[in-house]
Amino acid sequence: MAKKLLDFQDVLREELKDKEFKKYYEEEGKRLELGYKIAKLREKLGLTQEELAKKIHTSQTAIARLEGGDYLGYSLRTLEKIALATGSHLEVQFR
Repeated sequence: MAKKLLDFQDVLREELKDKEFKKYYEEEGKRLELGYKIAKLREKLGLTQEELAKKIHTSQTAIARLEGGDYLGYSLRTLEKIALATGSHLEVQFR
């Protein structure tokens, strides 16, 4: 009898039972989500990374880092600049 192969969701569901793994996974998810939101907002407006960089007085490589998902140095000031340059609203919450 052949073993059933586990798919990603099955493995993830099992791994998330570990509290330490779950905490790390959720933190990574938040970081990825923020980078993704910046990229989607920029793309929605039809801006290149270089164009957004010029609007907030930074470099294209800085925008690439912000959108990359593995960046840890988000500053409130930079996020405010992005919101202003894109005509969007920045909301910071504590829960």
